[in-house]
Amino acid sequence: MTAYVTHLESAIDGTHLEAGTIQTMHNDRPLWVRYDLDAVRDNMTKEMVQQRPATIWRYRELLPPENDASIVSLGEGMSPILQLTRLGQHLGLSDFWVKDESQLPTGTFKSRGLCMAVTMAHEFGIERVAIPTAGNAGGAMAAYAARAGMEAYVFMPADTPAINQYECAMAGAHVYLVNGLINDCGAFVKAGQADMGWFDVSTLKEPYRIEGKKTMGLELAEQFNWELPDVILYPTGGGTGLIGMWKAFNELREMGWLNSENMPRMVVCQSEGCAPMVRAFEQGERFADFFENAATIASGLRVPAAVGDFMIMDTVRESGGTAVAVEEARIREWMALAASLEGVSVGPEAATCVGAAEQLVADGWIKPDERVVFYNCGASQKYPHVMATELPLLEKGQAIDWSQFGR
Repeated sequence: MTAYVTHLESAIDGTHLEAGTIQTMHNDRPLWVRYDLDAVRDNMTKEMVQQRPATIWRYRELLPPENDASIVSLGEGMSPILQLTRLGQHLGLSDFWVKDESQLPTGTFKSRGLCMAVTMAHEFGIERVAIPTAGNAGGAMAAYAARAGMEAYVFMPADTPAINQYECAMAGAHVYLVNGLINDCGAFVKAGQADMGWFDVSTLKEPYRIEGKKTMGLELAEQFNWELPDVILYPTGGGTGLIGMWKAFNELREMGWLNSENMPRMVVCQSEGCAPMVRAFEQGERFADFFENAATIASGLRVPAAVGDFMIMDTVRESGGTAVAVEEARIREWMALAASLEGVSVGPEAATCVGAAEQLVADGWIKPDERVVFYNCGASQKYPHVMATELPLLEKGQAIDWSQFGR
Protein backbone atom coordinates (compact mmCIF):
# COMPACT_ATOMS: atom_id res chain seq x y z
CA MET A 1 0.00 0.00 0.00
CA THR A 2 1.32 3.46 -0.90
CA ALA A 3 1.27 5.85 2.05
CA TYR A 4 0.33 9.46 1.33
CA VAL A 5 1.49 11.05 4.60
CA THR A 6 3.92 13.87 3.87
CA HIS A 7 4.77 15.12 7.35
CA LEU A 8 3.49 15.91 10.83
CA GLU A 9 2.64 19.49 11.74
CA SER A 10 2.49 21.23 15.09
CA ALA A 11 -1.05 22.42 15.77
CA ILE A 12 0.22 25.30 17.89
CA ASP A 13 2.78 26.91 15.56
CA GLY A 14 2.91 24.99 12.27
CA THR A 15 6.36 23.46 12.76
CA HIS A 16 6.92 20.47 10.43
CA LEU A 17 8.15 17.19 11.89
CA GLU A 18 9.18 13.99 10.15
CA ALA A 19 6.56 11.31 9.56
CA GLY A 20 7.38 7.60 9.69
CA THR A 21 9.06 7.86 13.07
CA ILE A 22 7.83 8.00 16.66
CA GLN A 23 6.57 11.49 17.48
CA THR A 24 4.47 12.70 20.38
CA MET A 25 3.94 16.46 20.73
CA HIS A 26 5.67 19.75 19.93
CA ASN A 27 6.02 22.30 22.73
CA ASP A 28 3.62 20.12 24.75
CA ARG A 29 0.88 20.56 22.15
CA PRO A 30 -0.61 18.09 19.62
CA LEU A 31 0.43 17.29 16.06
CA TRP A 32 -1.55 17.04 12.81
CA VAL A 33 -0.92 14.28 10.27
CA ARG A 34 -0.70 15.85 6.81
CA TYR A 35 -1.26 14.12 3.46
CA ASP A 36 -0.54 14.75 -0.21
CA LEU A 37 -4.22 15.27 -0.97
CA ASP A 38 -3.62 15.79 -4.70
CA ALA A 39 -2.05 12.35 -4.86
CA VAL A 40 -4.86 10.87 -2.78
CA ARG A 41 -7.43 12.37 -5.15
CA ASP A 42 -5.55 10.91 -8.13
CA ASN A 43 -5.41 7.44 -6.63
CA MET A 44 -8.71 7.08 -4.74
CA THR A 45 -12.21 7.70 -6.06
CA LYS A 46 -15.63 7.65 -4.42
CA GLU A 47 -16.50 4.63 -6.55
CA MET A 48 -13.42 2.75 -5.31
CA VAL A 49 -14.30 3.54 -1.70
CA GLN A 50 -17.88 2.36 -2.06
CA GLN A 51 -16.77 -1.01 -3.45
CA ARG A 52 -14.56 -1.73 -0.44
CA PRO A 53 -15.61 -3.49 2.79
CA ALA A 54 -17.64 -1.26 5.13
CA THR A 55 -14.88 -0.70 7.69
CA ILE A 56 -12.88 2.37 8.60
CA TRP A 57 -10.08 1.02 6.40
CA ARG A 58 -12.11 1.76 3.25
CA TYR A 59 -10.52 5.24 3.48
CA ARG A 60 -7.06 3.70 3.48
CA GLU A 61 -5.35 6.45 1.44
CA LEU A 62 -6.41 9.04 4.03
CA LEU A 63 -5.03 7.00 6.93
CA PRO A 64 -1.44 6.90 8.25
CA PRO A 65 -0.11 3.28 8.26
CA GLU A 66 2.56 2.60 5.65
CA ASN A 67 2.11 -1.16 5.70
CA ASP A 68 -1.14 -3.11 5.63
CA ALA A 69 0.56 -5.78 7.74
CA SER A 70 0.78 -3.25 10.60
CA ILE A 71 -2.98 -2.84 10.88
CA VAL A 72 -4.46 -3.99 14.19
CA SER A 73 -8.16 -4.54 13.65
CA LEU A 74 -11.19 -6.00 15.40
CA GLY A 75 -13.40 -5.47 12.35
CA GLU A 76 -14.38 -1.87 13.17
CA GLY A 77 -17.18 -1.29 10.70
CA MET A 78 -19.14 1.69 9.45
CA SER A 79 -21.54 2.74 12.20
CA PRO A 80 -25.15 3.35 11.13
CA ILE A 81 -26.95 6.66 10.88
CA LEU A 82 -30.55 6.52 12.07
CA GLN A 83 -33.25 9.12 11.57
CA LEU A 84 -35.02 9.86 14.85
CA THR A 85 -38.43 11.07 13.74
CA ARG A 86 -40.30 10.87 17.06
CA LEU A 87 -37.44 12.24 19.14
CA GLY A 88 -36.98 14.99 16.57
CA GLN A 89 -40.65 15.92 16.73
CA HIS A 90 -40.43 16.03 20.51
CA LEU A 91 -37.53 18.49 20.22
CA GLY A 92 -39.08 20.48 17.38
CA LEU A 93 -36.85 19.12 14.61
CA SER A 94 -37.96 17.54 11.32
CA ASP A 95 -34.57 16.15 10.23
CA PHE A 96 -32.86 14.75 13.33
CA TRP A 97 -30.31 11.90 13.15
CA VAL A 98 -27.93 9.91 15.32
CA LYS A 99 -24.70 8.23 14.26
CA ASP A 100 -24.66 5.24 16.56
CA GLU A 101 -21.08 4.47 17.55
CA SER A 102 -22.16 1.94 20.19
CA GLN A 103 -22.04 -0.77 17.51
CA LEU A 104 -18.24 -0.64 17.17
CA PRO A 105 -16.10 -3.55 18.50
CA THR A 106 -15.52 -2.23 22.02
CA GLY A 107 -18.99 -0.70 22.28
CA THR A 108 -17.94 2.95 21.87
CA PHE A 109 -16.36 5.34 19.40
CA LYS A 110 -13.07 4.92 21.22
CA SER A 111 -12.52 1.88 18.98
CA ARG A 112 -11.66 4.23 16.13
CA GLY A 113 -8.95 6.28 17.78
CA LEU A 114 -7.32 3.50 19.75
CA CYS A 115 -7.39 1.17 16.76
CA MET A 116 -5.30 3.72 14.85
CA ALA A 117 -3.01 4.60 17.78
CA VAL A 118 -2.21 0.94 18.49
CA THR A 119 -1.78 0.24 14.78
CA MET A 120 0.84 2.96 14.49
CA ALA A 121 2.54 1.87 17.72
CA HIS A 122 2.66 -1.63 16.24
CA GLU A 123 4.16 -0.27 13.02
CA PHE A 124 6.89 1.48 15.03
CA GLY A 125 7.71 -1.69 16.98
CA ILE A 126 6.36 -0.47 20.32
CA GLU A 127 5.61 -3.31 22.73
CA ARG A 128 4.24 -1.52 25.81
CA VAL A 129 1.53 1.16 25.91
CA ALA A 130 -0.12 3.15 28.70
CA ILE A 131 -3.16 5.36 29.00
CA PRO A 132 -5.00 7.51 31.54
CA THR A 133 -8.71 7.09 30.97
CA ALA A 134 -12.16 8.12 32.14
CA GLY A 135 -13.29 4.63 31.10
CA ASN A 136 -14.06 3.71 27.51
CA ALA A 137 -10.71 4.68 26.01
CA GLY A 138 -8.99 2.33 28.44
CA GLY A 139 -11.22 -0.55 27.40
CA ALA A 140 -10.54 0.09 23.73
CA MET A 141 -6.80 0.44 24.23
CA ALA A 142 -6.65 -2.78 26.27
CA ALA A 143 -8.55 -4.69 23.58
CA TYR A 144 -6.44 -3.47 20.67
CA ALA A 145 -3.22 -3.93 22.62
CA ALA A 146 -4.25 -7.53 23.30
CA ARG A 147 -4.98 -7.97 19.60
CA ALA A 148 -1.49 -6.68 18.77
CA GLY A 149 0.22 -8.75 21.48
CA MET A 150 1.31 -5.64 23.39
CA GLU A 151 1.57 -5.10 27.13
CA ALA A 152 -0.98 -2.52 28.32
CA TYR A 153 -1.17 -0.32 31.44
CA VAL A 154 -4.38 1.51 32.30
CA PHE A 155 -4.81 4.22 34.97
CA MET A 156 -8.37 5.27 35.74
CA PRO A 157 -10.19 7.23 38.46
CA ALA A 158 -11.32 4.96 41.28
CA ASP A 159 -14.98 5.81 40.60
CA THR A 160 -14.79 4.92 36.90
CA PRO A 161 -17.80 2.73 35.96
CA ALA A 162 -17.17 -0.88 36.99
CA ILE A 163 -17.81 -2.19 33.48
CA ASN A 164 -14.83 -0.18 32.21
CA GLN A 165 -12.62 -1.48 34.99
CA TYR A 166 -13.58 -5.08 34.31
CA GLU A 167 -13.21 -4.94 30.52
CA CYS A 168 -9.67 -3.59 30.83
CA ALA A 169 -8.68 -6.31 33.26
CA MET A 170 -10.38 -9.01 31.17
CA ALA A 171 -8.31 -7.92 28.16
CA GLY A 172 -5.15 -8.57 30.15
CA ALA A 173 -4.20 -4.98 30.90
CA HIS A 174 -2.50 -3.96 34.14
CA VAL A 175 -5.22 -1.78 35.65
CA TYR A 176 -4.66 0.76 38.43
CA LEU A 177 -7.35 2.84 40.11
CA VAL A 178 -6.43 6.38 41.16
CA ASN A 179 -8.05 8.54 43.81
CA GLY A 180 -8.41 11.53 41.54
CA LEU A 181 -9.49 12.62 38.06
CA ILE A 182 -8.14 11.74 34.62
CA ASN A 183 -5.44 14.41 34.83
CA ASP A 184 -4.18 12.75 38.02
CA CYS A 185 -4.08 9.44 36.14
CA GLY A 186 -2.10 11.16 33.40
CA ALA A 187 0.47 12.25 35.98
CA PHE A 188 1.17 8.59 36.78
CA VAL A 189 1.61 7.75 33.10
CA LYS A 190 4.07 10.61 32.69
CA ALA A 191 5.93 9.77 35.91
CA GLY A 192 6.44 6.14 34.91
CA GLN A 193 7.46 6.73 31.31
CA ALA A 194 11.23 6.77 31.83
CA ASP A 195 11.36 3.71 34.09
CA MET A 196 8.70 1.64 32.34
CA GLY A 197 9.48 2.60 28.75
CA TRP A 198 5.85 2.66 27.73
CA PHE A 199 4.35 4.71 24.92
CA ASP A 200 1.71 7.18 26.09
CA VAL A 201 -1.47 6.95 23.99
CA SER A 202 -3.29 9.67 25.93
CA THR A 203 -5.76 11.86 24.07
CA LEU A 204 -3.82 13.98 21.53
CA LYS A 205 -0.43 13.13 23.08
CA GLU A 206 0.32 11.13 19.95
CA PRO A 207 -0.91 12.18 16.50
CA TYR A 208 -2.88 9.15 15.34
CA ARG A 209 -5.99 8.93 17.50
CA ILE A 210 -7.26 11.97 15.57
CA GLU A 211 -6.84 10.03 12.32
CA GLY A 212 -8.94 7.17 13.64
CA LYS A 213 -11.63 9.49 14.95
CA LYS A 214 -11.77 11.47 11.70
CA THR A 215 -13.30 8.40 10.04
CA MET A 216 -16.54 9.39 11.79
CA GLY A 217 -16.60 12.43 9.52
CA LEU A 218 -15.56 10.53 6.40
CA GLU A 219 -18.34 8.00 6.98
CA LEU A 220 -20.95 10.66 7.69
CA ALA A 221 -20.13 12.46 4.44
CA GLU A 222 -20.41 9.22 2.47
CA GLN A 223 -23.64 8.19 4.21
CA PHE A 224 -25.25 11.52 3.29
CA ASN A 225 -24.02 11.22 -0.31
CA TRP A 226 -21.14 13.66 0.25
CA GLU A 227 -23.35 16.46 1.53
CA LEU A 228 -22.83 17.44 5.14
CA PRO A 229 -25.57 18.24 7.69
CA ASP A 230 -26.28 21.73 8.95
CA VAL A 231 -25.39 21.03 12.58
CA ILE A 232 -23.33 18.37 14.37
CA LEU A 233 -23.75 17.95 18.13
CA TYR A 234 -20.76 16.28 19.75
CA PRO A 235 -20.26 15.14 23.38
CA THR A 236 -16.90 16.69 24.22
CA GLY A 237 -14.35 15.59 26.78
CA GLY A 238 -10.89 15.58 25.22
CA GLY A 239 -12.47 16.54 21.90
CA THR A 240 -10.50 14.25 19.58
CA GLY A 241 -13.58 13.34 17.54
CA LEU A 242 -14.72 16.92 17.07
CA ILE A 243 -11.26 17.93 15.93
CA GLY A 244 -10.87 14.85 13.76
CA MET A 245 -14.20 15.31 11.99
CA TRP A 246 -13.43 18.92 11.14
CA LYS A 247 -10.07 17.77 9.74
CA ALA A 248 -11.88 15.13 7.65
CA PHE A 249 -14.36 17.65 6.26
CA ASN A 250 -11.56 20.03 5.27
CA GLU A 251 -9.61 17.23 3.58
CA LEU A 252 -12.70 16.15 1.62
CA ARG A 253 -13.40 19.73 0.61
CA GLU A 254 -9.82 20.21 -0.59
CA MET A 255 -10.13 17.00 -2.62
CA GLY A 256 -13.36 18.26 -4.20
CA TRP A 257 -15.41 15.36 -2.86
CA LEU A 258 -18.19 17.35 -1.18
CA ASN A 259 -21.34 18.10 -3.14
CA SER A 260 -21.85 21.37 -1.29
CA GLU A 261 -19.61 24.15 0.00
CA ASN A 262 -21.68 24.35 3.18
CA MET A 263 -19.87 23.08 6.26
CA PRO A 264 -21.69 22.01 9.44
CA ARG A 265 -21.82 24.16 12.54
CA MET A 266 -20.00 22.15 15.20
CA VAL A 267 -21.46 22.15 18.71
CA VAL A 268 -19.53 21.20 21.85
CA CYS A 269 -21.89 19.47 24.30
CA GLN A 270 -20.88 19.20 27.96
CA SER A 271 -22.51 18.81 31.35
CA GLU A 272 -22.63 21.78 33.70
CA GLY A 273 -20.71 19.48 36.09
CA CYS A 274 -17.62 19.67 33.87
CA ALA A 275 -17.74 22.36 31.19
CA PRO A 276 -14.28 23.88 30.64
CA MET A 277 -14.80 24.25 26.87
CA VAL A 278 -18.17 25.96 27.29
CA ARG A 279 -16.70 28.40 29.77
CA ALA A 280 -13.76 29.19 27.47
CA PHE A 281 -16.11 29.70 24.51
CA GLU A 282 -18.38 32.02 26.46
CA GLN A 283 -15.38 34.04 27.65
CA GLY A 284 -13.99 34.34 24.13
CA GLU A 285 -10.85 32.41 25.07
CA ARG A 286 -8.83 30.03 22.89
CA PHE A 287 -7.40 28.11 25.85
CA ALA A 288 -9.49 26.70 28.69
CA ASP A 289 -8.75 27.00 32.39
CA PHE A 290 -8.80 23.91 34.58
CA PHE A 291 -12.36 23.11 35.67
CA GLU A 292 -12.35 22.69 39.45
CA ASN A 293 -14.45 20.03 41.22
CA ALA A 294 -15.46 18.30 37.98
CA ALA A 295 -18.35 15.90 38.60
CA THR A 296 -20.78 14.28 36.14
CA ILE A 297 -22.37 10.86 35.59
CA ALA A 298 -21.18 11.20 31.98
CA SER A 299 -17.74 9.92 32.94
CA GLY A 300 -16.32 10.36 29.43
CA LEU A 301 -16.96 14.10 29.73
CA ARG A 302 -15.23 14.44 33.09
CA VAL A 303 -12.10 15.96 31.58
CA PRO A 304 -11.28 19.15 33.51
CA ALA A 305 -8.37 20.09 31.23
CA ALA A 306 -7.88 19.13 27.57
CA VAL A 307 -4.50 19.33 25.86
CA GLY A 308 -6.31 20.11 22.60
CA ASP A 309 -8.46 22.88 24.05
CA PHE A 310 -7.36 25.45 21.46
CA MET A 311 -8.05 22.97 18.63
CA ILE A 312 -11.58 22.48 19.94
CA MET A 313 -12.15 26.22 20.18
CA ASP A 314 -10.71 26.79 16.70
CA THR A 315 -13.06 24.16 15.25
CA VAL A 316 -16.14 25.59 16.91
CA ARG A 317 -15.39 29.16 15.84
CA GLU A 318 -14.27 28.32 12.30
CA SER A 319 -17.50 26.38 11.78
CA GLY A 320 -19.76 29.09 13.21
CA GLY A 321 -20.71 26.68 15.97
CA THR A 322 -21.25 27.04 19.69
CA ALA A 323 -20.72 25.32 23.04
CA VAL A 324 -23.51 24.27 25.39
CA ALA A 325 -23.52 23.05 28.99
CA VAL A 326 -26.69 21.14 29.89
CA GLU A 327 -28.27 20.39 33.25
CA GLU A 328 -26.53 17.49 34.97
CA ALA A 329 -29.76 16.49 36.71
CA ARG A 330 -31.55 15.87 33.41
CA ILE A 331 -29.02 13.52 31.76
CA ARG A 332 -30.92 10.35 32.77
CA GLU A 333 -34.13 11.92 31.45
CA TRP A 334 -32.62 12.46 28.00
CA MET A 335 -31.18 8.93 27.97
CA ALA A 336 -34.64 7.52 28.70
CA LEU A 337 -36.27 9.81 26.15
CA ALA A 338 -34.07 8.53 23.30
CA ALA A 339 -34.52 4.91 24.34
CA SER A 340 -38.28 5.07 24.88
CA LEU A 341 -39.11 7.08 21.76
CA GLU A 342 -36.63 5.48 19.36
CA GLY A 343 -35.14 2.34 20.91
CA VAL A 344 -31.64 3.84 20.68
CA SER A 345 -29.43 3.01 23.66
CA VAL A 346 -27.90 6.42 24.30
CA GLY A 347 -25.13 6.77 26.88
CA PRO A 348 -24.97 9.68 29.31
CA GLU A 349 -22.35 11.53 27.24
CA ALA A 350 -24.54 11.51 24.13
CA ALA A 351 -27.59 12.40 26.21
CA THR A 352 -26.03 15.83 26.66
CA CYS A 353 -26.47 16.27 22.89
CA VAL A 354 -30.20 15.64 23.22
CA GLY A 355 -30.32 18.28 25.93
CA ALA A 356 -28.25 20.67 23.82
CA ALA A 357 -30.60 20.18 20.86
CA GLU A 358 -33.58 20.96 23.10
CA GLN A 359 -31.91 24.13 24.33
CA LEU A 360 -30.67 25.34 20.93
CA VAL A 361 -34.04 24.78 19.24
CA ALA A 362 -35.77 26.72 22.04
CA ASP A 363 -33.23 29.54 21.61
CA GLY A 364 -33.75 29.64 17.84
CA TRP A 365 -30.08 28.84 17.17
CA ILE A 366 -31.15 25.63 15.37
CA LYS A 367 -34.00 26.04 12.90
CA PRO A 368 -36.76 23.38 12.88
CA ASP A 369 -36.02 22.23 9.30
CA GLU A 370 -32.22 22.01 9.58
CA ARG A 371 -30.52 18.64 9.33
CA VAL A 372 -29.02 17.91 12.74
CA VAL A 373 -26.82 14.93 13.64
CA PHE A 374 -25.52 13.91 17.04
CA TYR A 375 -23.07 11.17 17.95
CA ASN A 376 -23.96 8.39 20.36
CA CYS A 377 -20.48 7.60 21.61
CA GLY A 378 -21.45 4.47 23.55
CA ALA A 379 -24.40 2.38 24.65
CA SER A 380 -26.19 2.97 27.95
CA GLN A 381 -25.49 -0.66 28.93
CA LYS A 382 -21.95 0.40 29.82
CA TYR A 383 -23.48 2.48 32.64
CA PRO A 384 -25.68 0.11 34.67
CA HIS A 385 -25.43 2.38 37.70
CA VAL A 386 -26.91 5.22 35.63
CA MET A 387 -29.62 3.00 34.14
CA ALA A 388 -30.70 1.57 37.51
CA THR A 389 -34.49 1.62 37.89
CA GLU A 390 -36.78 0.33 40.63
CA LEU A 391 -39.08 -2.27 39.06
CA PRO A 392 -42.35 -3.76 40.42
CA LEU A 393 -42.21 -7.31 41.78
CA LEU A 394 -45.12 -9.73 41.35
CA GLU A 395 -45.68 -12.66 43.68
CA LYS A 396 -46.52 -16.07 42.25
CA GLY A 397 -50.29 -16.39 41.86
CA GLN A 398 -50.91 -12.76 42.79
CA ALA A 399 -54.35 -11.44 41.83
CA ILE A 400 -54.06 -8.57 39.33
CA ASP A 401 -56.57 -5.85 38.51
CA TRP A 402 -55.84 -5.95 34.78
CA SER A 403 -57.89 -2.82 34.13
CA GLN A 404 -55.17 -0.89 35.99
CA PHE A 405 -52.23 -2.92 34.72
CA GLY A 406 -49.34 -0.91 33.27
CA ARG A 407 -50.71 2.43 34.48
